[in-house]
Amino acid sequence: MDQKNLDRNSEQIFEEELLPQIDALYNFAFHLTHNEEDANDLVQETYLKAYRFIEKYEVGTNPKAWLFRILKNAFINDYRKAVREPNKVNFEDYVAYHDEEDTPLASTVDLRTDLFQKMMGDEVTFALNTLPEDFRTVIILCDLEGFSYDEIAKILEIPVGTVRSRLHRARNLLKEKLKSYAESLGYEDKRN
Repeated sequence: MDQKNLDRNSEQIFEEELLPQIDALYNFAFHLTHNEEDANDLVQETYLKAYRFIEKYEVGTNPKAWLFRILKNAFINDYRKAVREPNKVNFEDYVAYHDEEDTPLASTVDLRTDLFQKMMGDEVTFALNTLPEDFRTVIILCDLEGFSYDEIAKILEIPVGTVRSRLHRARNLLKEKLKSYAESLGYEDKRN
């Protein structure tokens, strides 16, 4: 196959198999970063890397899992980089902050972030976000994104047994954190 046909095929794969995963990628990125701008940056970085290394994608495999693995690795690399660098202040951001009006109407509400937080319920979202990252990640990948244990193991680069163990522990932690909330809604623990 010549280079022109290879490029056209890569673009078709990217558009048909990878781009439709953007909403799921954003949701995962937002759960990892807790920030819309950082989530958008992470998704953009993921798609740039996916396009750059499209020849490594195997047609017929799970494109969502492949992209989630790239996103997870990008998140880890960005986190490590941030830990190594001292805190930096952008002078333009500092000046812009002080030039803003000090009125209550000066700040705007991001309705997308607000909507996303309300989709699951504040108590559940808060409980999920307070889980350690390893546990939170397996819950998101399994229970929210619907990945199989094998797919999660590949995304996180850990054994399937570790996925099962973390998921079991994560669900138990989440259950404990949500116990009083469930009781307030009228649910009872039937084990007693």
